[in-house]
Formats: sequence, C-alpha cells, structure tokens
Amino acid sequence: MRIKRFLLFLMILFLASFWWAGGTSILSVLSEKKTNLAPRVTQFAEVELPAGEVNVTGIGQRLYRIVALKTAVQSKLNTESYVPLADIPIAMQQAIISVEDNRFYQHIGLDIEGILRATLVNMQAGAIAEGGSTITQQLVKNIFLSHDQTMGRKVEEALLSLDMELRYSKEEILEMYLNSIYFGSGAYGIGPAAQIYFGKQPADLNLAEIAMLAGLPNAPSLNSPYVDFGAAKKRQAIVLGSMVKNAYIGPSTAEEAKLTPITLAKE
Repeated sequence: MRIKRFLLFLMILFLASFWWAGGTSILSVLSEKKTNLAPRVTQFAEVELPAGEVNVTGIGQRLYRIVALKTAVQSKLNTESYVPLADIPIAMQQAIISVEDNRFYQHIGLDIEGILRATLVNMQAGAIAEGGSTITQQLVKNIFLSHDQTMGRKVEEALLSLDMELRYSKEEILEMYLNSIYFGSGAYGIGPAAQIYFGKQPADLNLAEIAMLAGLPNAPSLNSPYVDFGAAKKRQAIVLGSMVKNAYIGPSTAEEAKLTPITLAKE
C-alpha cells in the first residue's frame, strides 16, 4: 500500500510539474495542428451535462482543487439526497463496476491496461467504440470538469483522479460516484433515481431494477425507461450479461432478472 501511494505521489508530481511548466500548451499546439488537417465539423450533438459540472478557469482554482481536494469535493456533493454505501445494495455496486469499470479495484485511478485495450479496439473499428475512462475519472468529470477534449483538461483530470485515489478509499470513491452520476429524467444520484423510476429506496431495489438503473448512465436521456422502455431493457440485458461475465451472478439468475416484471413509479 505504501509503495502504491508513493508511486501515485510521483505520478501526481510529474503531471503537476508538466502542467505547471506549460507542457499542455505544447501538446495543445500539436493537437491543434492535427485538428486543422481533419475535416471541420459544423454541428454537434446535444450533450446532457452531469450535476455540478462547471468549466473552471484560473490556475489558482485548479491548484486549490488538487491541494484541498476533500474540501473541494465536499462543496460539490449533494448532501440532501446522499446515500451511504452501506444503504446501497451490493448488487448495485457490482452492476455499476461490472458495466462501467470492471478493473475498478485493480487500477490507481487511471487504467493503463484499459486505455491501451480501448485504443486498439477503436483503431480496429475506425471510430470511438470503447472508452478507457475509469469510475474515478468519471467522478472527477461529474463534479469538477467540462466535456472539453483539450489536453489541459485531460491532464487536470488525470491529476485529480490520482489525487482522489490517494485521499479516498475505493469504497468512498464508489459511494461518491453513485451519488453524483446522472441517471436521466432529472435524477442525479442513486437515491433520486430509485425514487423517480421505481418509487423505492435504493436498499429495496431488486436485481431487475438494479440492472436497469446501472444501464442508464451510458446514455441517460436515450435509455430512460420513460423515454424508450425497449432501450432500457436492452441495456438491462447488457448489464446482466456483464455481471455474469465478471462472475457476480450466475446465468440462471440473470435470466430470472430479465423476466422479472418492471413497474415504473409514473405508470
């Protein structure tokens, strides 16, 4: 554990030094040159932003987030609807980890193996078919950053993700993630999502409901059962299949969950 923390500290120090020395400006110029060679895109799809997301500028504010991370995090969390991890079913935790970041307990905030795998898949597909973003990185983006694809923002995301892993346990990171992720239909966090979709507390959700909720963050506005129930069921099946693949549940349990009737709160 001490070695892991020391290595994390060295990585943070390196990235911070690189960032402070203006390394991201150099990379941005290189990135801009590549962009100028590519066809220009004139229209962009509308993206639904997570709760608390801001486009923060100013080196002072960015450094403050790294140095005083816990204070910065607490100021962003919605304590009114916050649900402790102990009150979130184990199956919900497993479903999210399985479908969003199955190496969550192995990586250090940045999953190098996952990034390399996603790069190879995307190169073969000729498009963005798979992402390498971890739950820790997604949490950082949800509460602090914009969706800008600039090199500076990516370095800041890496710094904050490594810092998160130094300051918080995996359980704390997962708890914060589940309480900040957008589930669609105006539901930010597992507590509001369980109420809005099923009229329940998270602890009372069954596996079918859990798998449906875990499938929503991928594309919450499109997969919401209130928008497209068929799409929500497809995502539910993907989540259950992923849970089987990662040995969280057996095939028969997954099939039973698929056949369990879903009753929505607003029906």
